[in-house]
Amino acid sequence: MDKERGKRKRNANFAAHEVGLILGIAGACRTDELVNLTVDDIKDVGSSLIVKISNTKTKIPRIFVVTDVGNMLELFRKYLSLRPPTSSISAFFLYYKAGKCSSQPVGKNTMGKIPSVVASYLKLPDVACYTGHCLRRSSATLLADAGVDITTIKRHAGWKSTTVAEGYVENSIENKTKIANQILVGTTTSAITKTVNVSESNTPSNINFENCTNVTFNLNVNK
Repeated sequence: MDKERGKRKRNANFAAHEVGLILGIAGACRTDELVNLTVDDIKDVGSSLIVKISNTKTKIPRIFVVTDVGNMLELFRKYLSLRPPTSSISAFFLYYKAGKCSSQPVGKNTMGKIPSVVASYLKLPDVACYTGHCLRRSSATLLADAGVDITTIKRHAGWKSTTVAEGYVENSIENKTKIANQILVGTTTSAITKTVNVSESNTPSNINFENCTNVTFNLNVNK
């Protein structure tokens, strides 16, 4: 019985870490923004979650969406199901003791340890270096690596100045790789689309490609 109770406690606590990680990275959230999240701030619309961050450091409310990628929504719903329906606490993140929901909201220090807990689980070096701010930094870095413009990064994270957002773009490994290819190889990652119609009576001339990398051919056959 004690072994099963301990297992439920670990599962409940780990679920909080998982959901905190998902929301923190998806919304570029600060630790206190996660702590201040309430049940009413998160709306489950079936195919996604709509999350509203009202109380921010920059006084700029923002909304972000968590889509149904992998099992993210399943993890969120599983964590929410652990919450007693009679709970009078509005905070979304609550402490769980012996596998049961308590009446005590999760504090800033505990929330800030989520990155280090994840890093420890993944057996990464220098676990203590993974602070609560890693969630926000990771979100901005992922956007920069995906080639998102500065304006989008600013809006997503709620920054007023472009200085911080520019730093993520400038330090993006993907962006630096693109620049390196442009300098050393003379190639770009911009997409060029060429449509050729082929029929028995119309045979196209040869198509020549020069200085190209990562070329993708899409063949559509119409009968």
